[in-house]
Amino acid sequence: MEDFPSAPEPALDPSEVRRSPVGRFLRAATSVAIGVGLLVGVLPRLADLGEVWDSVGTLTTSQIVLLLTLSAWNILTYQFVMVAALPGLRLSHAFLTGQISTAVTNTVPAGSLVGIGVTYAILSSFGHQGSAIALAAVLTGWWNTLVKFGLPVVALLVLSLQGDVNEGMLSAAAAGLALLVGAVIVLVAVTTSERLARSAGRLLARIVSGIRRVFGRGPVVGWVDRFARFQERSAALLKRRWHWLSLATLISHLSLFALLLLSLRAMGVTVDQVTGAEALGAFAIVRLATALPITPGGIGVVEVGMAAALVVAGGEEAAVVAAVLVYRALTYLLQVALGVVSYGLWRRATRVAPPP
Repeated sequence: MEDFPSAPEPALDPSEVRRSPVGRFLRAATSVAIGVGLLVGVLPRLADLGEVWDSVGTLTTSQIVLLLTLSAWNILTYQFVMVAALPGLRLSHAFLTGQISTAVTNTVPAGSLVGIGVTYAILSSFGHQGSAIALAAVLTGWWNTLVKFGLPVVALLVLSLQGDVNEGMLSAAAAGLALLVGAVIVLVAVTTSERLARSAGRLLARIVSGIRRVFGRGPVVGWVDRFARFQERSAALLKRRWHWLSLATLISHLSLFALLLLSLRAMGVTVDQVTGAEALGAFAIVRLATALPITPGGIGVVEVGMAAALVVAGGEEAAVVAAVLVYRALTYLLQVALGVVSYGLWRRATRVAPPP
């Protein structure tokens, strides 16, 4: 995943969608170039790829079955988050939506934005209202972000108990804590008080409009009223489902980490080399780094960042890179393949039973 695509509730004025084709192409090309450059230019420097392949070849049948089983559970947990945020959503519909949008996010430059449109289209075809879809997208995206911001803090606490805290982990935890506090304050403000929601919308509109003015673009419009409407709807939903949304999001992230840890152990990276706490630290740092979508699906960034962090922690280079690639195959490539299959199933379903 990885995450249910999220979008800011306030829509921009129509001029926002009119972007220069050249600018879009350059941004897309830069994003892809960064990912490819990291995979081709940096990852092979961490370990000999021949040795990496040999390590992957040591996987036993039982290990493969266990990895696939945990991967299936990990994918299923994504649907729990969507179901918690969108009342009336069937698990099967959540699966199709999640797999298709994730496949798009993982393969298309600026895929998060395209994934939003895909999510809207699919959920609308199942009869869900646009306002409910938008609210679910915002809240699931926000909850995922809160966990990403909080993970470095949790990892730091666990490492502190073991007396093994490094400067990088401390910096990541400090950044994550600052972002987490800020995100929680904004979330509480815009979901509990209409006055605060309007104030937040007004402030953010001024900031964004000021930035747009520098580039010769017009101000954003309608953010104050949209924040107020978002506050009313989100308060009602969170009152009933905040605990389920929180639990589902936490389970989803922990399942993803468990798959990384299992991949490490299957590749022979022992506890003596990399402890569970150190693996959590590497996982947390990379999740925090990918909160900003630099490349499609974090391609290149995740592989290099996670492998480097785990090697620094003490893992043997070839085994670590092999484990990270196995982990990414199960959480990235498998998602793309499932997305293609899910798209076919969705198209067939909508032809057989068109939405009312």
